[in-house]
Amino acid sequence: MLISRRRALTLLSASALAACAVQVDPEEAALTPAETEGPFYPENTNAERDVDMTRLTGRSERAAGQVIEMRGRVLGPNGQPISGARVELWQANAGGRYAHSRDAGNPAPLDPNFQGYALVQSAADGGFSFTTIKPGGYTVDAQGPRTAHMHWKITANGRALTTQSYFPSEAANETDFLIRAMQAGDVPRLIATAGPAGADGALGFDWDVIVPA
Repeated sequence: MLISRRRALTLLSASALAACAVQVDPEEAALTPAETEGPFYPENTNAERDVDMTRLTGRSERAAGQVIEMRGRVLGPNGQPISGARVELWQANAGGRYAHSRDAGNPAPLDPNFQGYALVQSAADGGFSFTTIKPGGYTVDAQGPRTAHMHWKITANGRALTTQSYFPSEAANETDFLIRAMQAGDVPRLIATAGPAGADGALGFDWDVIVPA
């Protein structure tokens, strides 16, 4: 069957457009996906914010719940470590409540020994580490359940990435409304992996963050 030159060019153009539609920038594909900041970003980030969120100055008791060590690295898309990145972490306590005025209607109790927010700069190898409590899940009215998760804001190379991380093998991950709304390929990049135990037997988790160069 003969095909006219005009028809052939049309077919070639359509093929080229189709190829462009399925191509994914390798750098973009490697980046850690952004997620919503949520309504509970700390109201006062100048309060105590060291990397041990389980202890507060002047208090002898430790925060309630499972102590964990959350470790990671801030990396560029080619795996290069990024030193001096600003890494912020905030989260609910073990009962699933935030120390925030917007969470005042949550029936779960506040934990007076839990810091709830921490800030550190990444090391020369891009590394960061926090000692904290595994957060509890909770339900958002009219939207559904939220699995255990942590909120992050990483500022590097003049840009800020706001995202969340999750824990492996959590049954509630299957019903979390934000996870269910994600692209399937994004989910694994937001789930930490179980790692070596931390100090005093804390559960260890590892999670690297990949940001634009």
